[in-house]
Amino acid sequence: MADLAQGLTVWLTGLPSAGKTTIGHALEKRLLADGLRVEVLDGDVLRTHLTRGLGFSREDREENVRRIGFVAHLLSRNGVVVVVSVISPYRAMRDELRELHAGRFFEVHVATPVEVCAERDVKGLYAKQRAGELQGLTGVDDPYEAPLHPEAVIETQHQTLEQSVEALWQALHS
Repeated sequence: MADLAQGLTVWLTGLPSAGKTTIGHALEKRLLADGLRVEVLDGDVLRTHLTRGLGFSREDREENVRRIGFVAHLLSRNGVVVVVSVISPYRAMRDELRELHAGRFFEVHVATPVEVCAERDVKGLYAKQRAGELQGLTGVDDPYEAPLHPEAVIETQHQTLEQSVEALWQALHS
């Protein structure tokens, strides 16, 4: 792997409640402890600022990911390790960002099964979908295209947070 001090975007993709944000913040702590410049871009936070006004149509989801990816690109090319936690359901958009990053894109599939995500239901989205109050939930009634060749796969249902971060850490340094 490239020298992290030169900048890299670590792109955590997966279903809602898969563990992307939790892993991202834990990784941030480890990277900071290693003396690196780090920025976390959380999809939920960015929807209240950078991508406010975008909905959940395919076009709006793509634009959401495109904007976040562009910011990550700007930061990573300037020596920042950018940890992005965003569903980013469409493979073509992630591939577009990989190309934009020109070697500074590290895709991580947080591959938690939908059943486990629904049990966690951190934001209550799965319950709302089951109750008929929400349509277009990624991985349930809206598509999620899993990465074909990610740099790392984290299966959170089989390991603790610490084990997940350690596996990611090892992948970043291999």
